[in-house]
Amino acid sequence: MRTAYRERLDNFSHDLIVMCDKVEQMLGLATSGLLDSDLQAAEETLSTRDDLEVIRLRCEERAVRLLALENPLATDLRQVVSSIYIVEDLNRMGKLANHVAKAARRRHPETAIPTEYLGYFRELARLCTDLLHQTRELLINPDADSALALREDDDAIDDINEHIMTILTLRDWPGTAREAVDMALLCRFYERFADHAVNVSSRIVYLTTGLQPDQYLAKKDEASRKEQIELRFADLERQFRR
Repeated sequence: MRTAYRERLDNFSHDLIVMCDKVEQMLGLATSGLLDSDLQAAEETLSTRDDLEVIRLRCEERAVRLLALENPLATDLRQVVSSIYIVEDLNRMGKLANHVAKAARRRHPETAIPTEYLGYFRELARLCTDLLHQTRELLINPDADSALALREDDDAIDDINEHIMTILTLRDWPGTAREAVDMALLCRFYERFADHAVNVSSRIVYLTTGLQPDQYLAKKDEASRKEQIELRFADLERQFRR
């Protein structure tokens, strides 16, 4: 009985990895459509969305079956619940890639971004892709400390977003109002994409430790503080024995 249950749980986990791969494919196609004015890539992004929806529905069915028809242990229950949230975050990431593709299609054959600002969006896309690679690795090998480290790339994306918003709100902004709106929206799409990757990392922390990220960090700090105290007392004892 437990063997069959474990197999169904493993199949659910595998679907998350497949879903992550689909999202990466969509992000790459959408970015090509946006930065290279590639209409075919933009259209392919939108069609790939249907594949992602099939996986999402399958995950939903698996989750219901695992929760309703089985009697999961505490650790297994934590994995199922965490996976349900991860599915939703990956689904939202796919939708955000769709928004990028729609913007590229809407402005074709022109680009939605002025040439001099394309570099910022290439960097946003690169950072988001790196986050996805890290997310995929976390889905394969869950680790709380690696999950927390993922937040650093999100900070870099936030910095780019803030810089672009500053440019767009300057009095001497040289572009059109349409370009400003497109850039602001597209920047937001990439930023939200990264936020959902961070959400997944938070689910991984909970999955592996049973704690929220802030609680896990507080526990680590407390453990480190106690270790330092013990080391000081050990050092004092060595001095007393001399």
